[in-house]
Amino acid sequence: MTDIIKLTAAETAARIASGELTAVQVTEAHLARIEAVDEKVHAFLHVDREGALAQARAVDEKRARGEKLGPLAGVPLALKDIFTTEGVPTTVGSKILEGWVPPYDATVTKRLKAADVVILGKTNMDEFAMGSSTENSAYGPTGNPWDLTKIPGGSGGGSSAALASFQAPLAIGTDTGGSIRQPAAVTGTVGVKPTYGAVSRYGMVAFSSSLDQGGPCARTVLDAALLHEVIAGHDPLDSTSIDEPVPAVVEAALGGSVEGMRVGVVKQFRGEGYQAGVIQRFDESVALLKELGAEIVELDCPSFDLALSAYYLIAPSECSSNLARFDGLRYGLRVGDDGTHSAEEVTSLTREAGFGPEVKRRIMLGTYALSSGYYDAYYGSAQKVRTLIKQDFDKAFEQVDVIVSPTTPTTAFAIGERADDPMAMYLADLCTIPTNLAGNAAMSLPCGLAPEDNLPVGLQIIAPVMKDDRLYKVGAAVEAAFVEKWGHPLIEEAPSL
Repeated sequence: MTDIIKLTAAETAARIASGELTAVQVTEAHLARIEAVDEKVHAFLHVDREGALAQARAVDEKRARGEKLGPLAGVPLALKDIFTTEGVPTTVGSKILEGWVPPYDATVTKRLKAADVVILGKTNMDEFAMGSSTENSAYGPTGNPWDLTKIPGGSGGGSSAALASFQAPLAIGTDTGGSIRQPAAVTGTVGVKPTYGAVSRYGMVAFSSSLDQGGPCARTVLDAALLHEVIAGHDPLDSTSIDEPVPAVVEAALGGSVEGMRVGVVKQFRGEGYQAGVIQRFDESVALLKELGAEIVELDCPSFDLALSAYYLIAPSECSSNLARFDGLRYGLRVGDDGTHSAEEVTSLTREAGFGPEVKRRIMLGTYALSSGYYDAYYGSAQKVRTLIKQDFDKAFEQVDVIVSPTTPTTAFAIGERADDPMAMYLADLCTIPTNLAGNAAMSLPCGLAPEDNLPVGLQIIAPVMKDDRLYKVGAAVEAAFVEKWGHPLIEEAPSL
């Protein structure tokens, strides 16, 4: 069983296809692992044991009939609890949707099922994806498998922790300001934010519609690429979906190379607030890229310094609009409906009981920014800054093929350390937010451990819009170089639970 859970997704699929393993065996091994360790980690909010085994049996029956299996058939996956899943609870980490069972599947969920990926269950997350630590979940925090007293990142900390603790070889996250990449960085895993619009948002509970993007999470670059190809592609049910072919990301991952590529280093992605060990590992990664044949180009993107401020006006403004639908009248939690309260009072009581402090903070901030007399000064100005950030990226990509940076300024911090300091928490997304504002593609992959605390450091790779394949080409080359230097993937160093 231990050997099974340590396999990559690609290895697992190959062994199922050859008959060396059955999908049921693989699923049972991961369910046993969840049962053994998740009480400590708290990566999952709901484990769909019967559903997962039924999906696994269907894969084995297909193989027995000689049907062709997809590249990830029978491979287990942990799904962030922000995607609707028919017949399975979807809470978005919030009390306001506690016990809600959707009557339909999100497009991402449908595509996973169509590819015969086995969905183990739904993972913990910051409520409505608002947070950088998974401490804002209404159902309690998740621990980082490298050190259970540390955060696993957020908002998708449940998905990253499931990977790092070998409870699943694949996971799905969402990235509004870094919520795939930041958890990947602090848990020593791989996380990809595809180009905005490349993966359907239909059935993904909305936080900030112009920023939210689902994407793949895995322990290797190739596994992430295989999952990317399963979930990406045009969806007529999503008006923001891009009607273009999916870039050949698997092919890029299989042919990783940076020979002759121009790699940009942005001067704004370092300085005050960056941990010394993070900068050390990043500088080593840049040196490694040069060693592998890349040309390093220094870049100046002055508008990036304004990204955090712009993001925390745009995202709360869109959240205040999107979360207006949670009124206690149509679905989810309802408080005060005893015949003595008006509809407005029921809505107010429901929101008071159902939303946590961070969600309330962002709704109030966003409502203020959108209010009469303040719209142009705040929201309008933030959108102008967003345009400047996109222009900085456009100028940068005239000079380079990809940009690299640290994924996060620090390694994983202690649970509770920043709970009472929202600004300190927001700074965790300093390096990731510009990409969301511009809509580019980006990846985080492990680049070593910080010498101060022996915790993982992430290297961020950023590519132009719809050039997602460049992430995998560069990522695979860096990953292979690390494996050659140190003999094994960094994730193997994570302490056993």
